[in-house]
Amino acid sequence: MRTLRVVGLHEDGKSIVCEDTASQTRFLLPADERLRAAARGDITRLGQIEIELESQMRPREIQARIRAGESVEQVASGAGISEQRVERYAYPVLLERSRTAELAQSAHPVREDGPDVQTLGEVVAYGFGVRGHDYSQATWDSWKGDDGRWVVVLRWKAGRSDNRAHWAFSPGAHGGTVMALDENAEVLLDPNAYRAPRTVRALDPARDAEFQPTLDSVPPDHAELPAAEPDPDDDTREIPRVPADPEDDTADQPRPKAKKNHPIVPSWEDVLLGVRSQRG
Repeated sequence: MRTLRVVGLHEDGKSIVCEDTASQTRFLLPADERLRAAARGDITRLGQIEIELESQMRPREIQARIRAGESVEQVASGAGISEQRVERYAYPVLLERSRTAELAQSAHPVREDGPDVQTLGEVVAYGFGVRGHDYSQATWDSWKGDDGRWVVVLRWKAGRSDNRAHWAFSPGAHGGTVMALDENAEVLLDPNAYRAPRTVRALDPARDAEFQPTLDSVPPDHAELPAAEPDPDDDTREIPRVPADPEDDTADQPRPKAKKNHPIVPSWEDVLLGVRSQRG
């Protein structure tokens, strides 16, 4: 790298004339804002100028996008610059987002009858404990919406699913207030919304086998059917015998049973063998 010495201001008034002491070759150096910042030793201004020259996105716009919830990687990819240069302007905004999320945990959820006595952090921590989630693995963040209101988000994993819950945060006295913006946020604020899953009884082969019909449970071929209740309209039932009259010669003779067209009940053998009973 060769050393140049400043000769003076060019006649156009916009460039500095420099000279190589060895070859006495002269150079023109634009007297722009970058040169003035370098002469002052303003490193921050030099970095800002580099971003402005290499990208159409200004530092204020970078910070606005970070404040709106974008990450450093997203802004760097959209602006076409390195992440290190974006971090220089994103760092204070990221601190602001982290601080807002911390303050929102001390805010009070708004109920139907007014703000809750407990804070958002206390209610959510209790809800995680009831559901068996690890609250220490959950992460809080915030960003500022287009309407100027802060939105607080909680992210956590349950099994293989990634979950999010959003609240609108309004700073104010006694920590401010928060309002649920989605279903997950409402469920976390309502401890009665959780119902423990029902347990499923494990199958017991030995126990379930008792309820399976087997060949042994079929009545044997000669098993008798249970006695049927007498039919009051059946005329074929046996007529009770009346004490005989000593003078009646026909008293000792059996009386014939009246017959009626009633279906004959098949025997158990006929049912098993499929034999049709013949009417007598």
